[in-house]
Amino acid sequence: MTSLPSTPALPRPFDTAFFTDPYPTYARLREAGPVHRIALPDGSPVWLVVREDDVRALLTDPRLSVNKTHSNTGYKGFSLPPALDANLLNLDSADHLRLRRLVSQAFTPRRVENLRVRVQGAADRLADRLAQRLVTQPSADLVTEFANPLPLAVIGDLFDVPQPDRNPFSTWVGNMFAPEHPNQIAESIDHIHHFLIRLVAERRANPGHDLLSGLIAARDAGDQLTEDELVSLAFLILMAGSENTQHLISSGLLTLLRHPKQLAALKAVPGLLPAAVEELLRYAHPNQMAIRRFPTEPLEIDGVHIPAGDTVMLCLASAHRDPARYPDPDRFDIRRQDTAHLALGQGMHYCLGAPLARMEIQLGLDTLLRRLPRIALAVPDTELVWRSSFRSHALTALPVTIRAEQTE
Repeated sequence: MTSLPSTPALPRPFDTAFFTDPYPTYARLREAGPVHRIALPDGSPVWLVVREDDVRALLTDPRLSVNKTHSNTGYKGFSLPPALDANLLNLDSADHLRLRRLVSQAFTPRRVENLRVRVQGAADRLADRLAQRLVTQPSADLVTEFANPLPLAVIGDLFDVPQPDRNPFSTWVGNMFAPEHPNQIAESIDHIHHFLIRLVAERRANPGHDLLSGLIAARDAGDQLTEDELVSLAFLILMAGSENTQHLISSGLLTLLRHPKQLAALKAVPGLLPAAVEELLRYAHPNQMAIRRFPTEPLEIDGVHIPAGDTVMLCLASAHRDPARYPDPDRFDIRRQDTAHLALGQGMHYCLGAPLARMEIQLGLDTLLRRLPRIALAVPDTELVWRSSFRSHALTALPVTIRAEQTE
């Protein structure tokens, strides 16, 4: 058994080049070993697990807890007030299952399918607006014009969030992941906290038929969750229901534009779209890491000893490019046979909104490709700007235009 020493000069793999293209860094780490003691950009020490078989197994290992009370040192994630921190990403076992049951019925495949008309209508309206804008100007940002507002419209409707509050909420969440100045994370969390407290109070006074009203009724009538758990659930569903889907629509379109043969095949056979989305979830999902975990007892991973209470990061993006699992993993292939990715989690923490996310991505991309068949990048690929975040590989903008002539 080996043990990696903890030293003041831990490797810091997350440099400027990483933010633009993280995958060469992951390849070097996988080749060097299965587990690495590294420092995050803020200097926090973590153990980074990079190979697919280890990541897949550890996602369901009961010795790894997401509960921060098991942390002794290192990275713990965002510092959130109690009203935002009591969410499913910080709870294990019975508490996790209790809260999950309260909201799982809203995201069953049947209920999600009932949202199809609403999602398609929102996608059509946004595509119309984008097309009209591209008639009057040479380019437009797909992120702000389509990818961001589509899931916001859907999850906002589920919670009946007032229209004027939806874009600010999305901006605050984005600033949490990629702040422009040191104080912006705390400022954004403060905005989100006060917004959700106010929203819950207003909905409690004037209940409706939305998901938030149902959670409030469960809190007030059956005492099935605390007030902090109520607000934290609202925070998690609104954040997760918009953040990842937004970025996968934009990075998904970029991936298709970067691979014209794959795009042509998809246009020729639209029935390939569900498989294409699964490949995009493997190849281009914005989440680089699973939620941080803490061993509840000393742990050994491939001969590396990890003390209880240290922070363990399971690198999903590296696992998805592991050649030991996926043949030619850096190749984007919408006909790939092995599509058993980890983008939506595994086990207890499998994404609650997975059916809705898949539907939104499929309908969003399908609508863009049908309604704007000549959509193209408006700038050279090298001019695209990515978030400066080790957690989320996401575009800050995606300038698009309409080609003058069809070339494929």
